[in-house]
Amino acid sequence: MGNLVFAAAERGCSVLALDASPAAITYIQQRAVAEALPVQAVLADLRDYELDEDFDVVVSIGLLMFFDCPTAFRALSNLQARVREGGVAVINVLVEGTTYLDMFDAKSHCLFSRTELASRFAGWHILHSEFRDFEAAGGLNKAFATVIAQKPCLRHQAGA
Repeated sequence: MGNLVFAAAERGCSVLALDASPAAITYIQQRAVAEALPVQAVLADLRDYELDEDFDVVVSIGLLMFFDCPTAFRALSNLQARVREGGVAVINVLVEGTTYLDMFDAKSHCLFSRTELASRFAGWHILHSEFRDFEAAGGLNKAFATVIAQKPCLRHQAGA
């Protein structure tokens, strides 16, 4: 419910929070007003929402796997495109090996391969990449990949 949003805003960052949940957006808007924090919260479904500005940091935690793979890959590309040169993307997804699938419609979810997420950041500087497994109910497993990557500064590379 906006933990990263508020952590960034409390540190002086202006934040745009996107969520497809009206309840989440209402909560974020109310808390931002109550705490006088620089947060704009917008109801948006990233399957078809187009960002129209660039950001120093883009974060997507536990979202893309709820889309079918072509949509997830397109959404990831759109997020990457909106990171400024020298900016950072933080992306976390479930990966193959996850056995806890109760929350997914089999036809409309995307479990990335273990190498897929990092490979989609080819040409970026990977600051951090990891896999983590978490136990889920019934002896099942949630396998996550997280990548933190910095977008290259093309202006500097051209002159180098």
